[in-house]
Amino acid sequence: MTDVSRETPPPPLAGELFGSRLQMAVAYAGLLCGDGVVRGLIGPREGSRVWDRHLLNCALAADTAPTGARVADVGAGAGLPGLVWAIARPDLDVVLIEPSLRRTAFLREAVSHLGLEDTVTVACARAQEHTALYDVVTARAVAPLDRLARWCLPLVRSGGSMVALKGSAAAQELAGADATIRSLGGDPAIRSYGEGRVEVPTTVVEIVKA
Repeated sequence: MTDVSRETPPPPLAGELFGSRLQMAVAYAGLLCGDGVVRGLIGPREGSRVWDRHLLNCALAADTAPTGARVADVGAGAGLPGLVWAIARPDLDVVLIEPSLRRTAFLREAVSHLGLEDTVTVACARAQEHTALYDVVTARAVAPLDRLARWCLPLVRSGGSMVALKGSAAAQELAGADATIRSLGGDPAIRSYGEGRVEVPTTVVEIVKA
């Protein structure tokens, strides 16, 4: 398959976000556009917009994690945002939680290919089966916010946060999930990252757990 990442070179912002690890991000983009498409993890038309729609979208929110944080990506899928955060933030300890054997096989191969074995672990499990606690639990395009909060907030340590990457419907979702979030000890806020730097900023619902 054609390496679409070469046809679509990284935009200048990628250099700012990934720094000395830009080539690692380019290699990951190549995996997404190659095996990721073949295995049905991203759509065949996603290759031409893999940077703006996926890598930059995720990387812009990476600074929500404090230095040295232990991070879980629930429903990691193809590694978005967890692998992107691990590339952009080598100080993070990232666990990719994904129940699908097909997807976890891809994730393990990607971790090995990118040389991230020291900082990234892949767990083939559902969030509800996981018992560890994390400084940050993140998710992207997994489930509606109320259901996602039930899965993620129990994994967040006291004082930690849940970071749900959402789009333009974030406010509407939060309105419907606010009661659930607060019953689980969460204090939610909507934040936007990348305004003035990208055409569509990254919108997240960030929930601090009491």
